[in-house]
Amino acid sequence: MAGTHTVLLTLLPTVLILIVLAGVESAAVKDGKDSEAKAGASKQVFMPASDASNFFKRRGRRSPGTYEEYYAEQRLKMAANERRREHLEEQHDEHENYLEEERDEQYERTRERNEQWREFHYDGQYPRYPHHRRYV
Repeated sequence: MAGTHTVLLTLLPTVLILIVLAGVESAAVKDGKDSEAKAGASKQVFMPASDASNFFKRRGRRSPGTYEEYYAEQRLKMAANERRREHLEEQHDEHENYLEEERDEQYERTRERNEQWREFHYDGQYPRYPHHRRYV
């Protein structure tokens, strides 16, 4: 007896929900003037079933495309190539700037190191550079 009550209590809300929802046709469709105004827009978006079935049959997979399709694909490829070229050019410029800065810093460090070495090893007895010496 207790099992029967449990089953009835679980089925009762389900039956009530089904009865309430049976009167509703669709939650997305509204009745009124909005649907009439949007009928023109839906006609532009949706096409009859016969046209829809012919849409894919119109041109096979291996048949050549129209000139407009070919031209649109070429424009897309050219735009992608241009973006890729600009990106690579920008990376190249950044790398060149980095290399130039590295070379300048390396040159400066080398020059300072050589200058310090010359100052440390100069004893005042002869000119600092061999090409400044007089020939004997």
